[in-house]
Amino acid sequence: MIKDNFPGSKSIALLLDPDKTSEKDLKRILKIASGSGTDYILVGGSLTFNSIDDLIESVRSQCSIPIILFPGNLLQLSLKADAILLLSLISGRNPELLIGNHVIAAPFLRSVREKLISVGYILVGCGKKTSVEYISQTEAIPADKTDLVVATAMAGEMLGLKMIYLEAGSGALNSVPPEIISAVRENVAVPIAVGGGIKTRKEIALAFSAGANLIILGNGCEKNPRLLEEACSERDSARQSI
Repeated sequence: MIKDNFPGSKSIALLLDPDKTSEKDLKRILKIASGSGTDYILVGGSLTFNSIDDLIESVRSQCSIPIILFPGNLLQLSLKADAILLLSLISGRNPELLIGNHVIAAPFLRSVREKLISVGYILVGCGKKTSVEYISQTEAIPADKTDLVVATAMAGEMLGLKMIYLEAGSGALNSVPPEIISAVRENVAVPIAVGGGIKTRKEIALAFSAGANLIILGNGCEKNPRLLEEACSERDSARQSI
């Protein structure tokens, strides 16, 4: 079962948005992902113009990398993924994204509860308002409020969430600062995922050194597919240093 080992000590995930991934681009990036040893493929996005099931089936037909559902909304629920991130936006105060949508989704997901991974989703403000903030109608925690990020992560862990995801947001100008990752790592025992605004190999290395277990790459790979290879090289180095 994927969830039993997810995300591992140091791992890399490629996030694919069904509305931003053409068949041509998908074939190219999946070839790189398979060749570099990418650990997971995440599927999901802020909007829903295209079928999430179609993307999952296309990915599965082209590679053997485990597929994790990263639903941006209720229209992106699917039973076809190997695991499903049950996201609770704990950095905001929108009740629908804290529990409301989960209530609606529960009957649909009941039959695959063994695939569910509960995640505390924390938006960190990193330069500009992102699509996630607009869609979620919430504000990110400012990057200079480390104590608030840490307290939010601690609360999520105490509530029983199995992973904390520190997210700068799709298209963010900057990635989550290593200082925040390190502070959260010192205060929670559950795995930490980091994503959004990651554009360079150095940022990946710093995130791993600060305590990230999983680094999620999306827009950065769309603009520079080779970033995925560099990320996996940094992951291998981080694993050797443990």
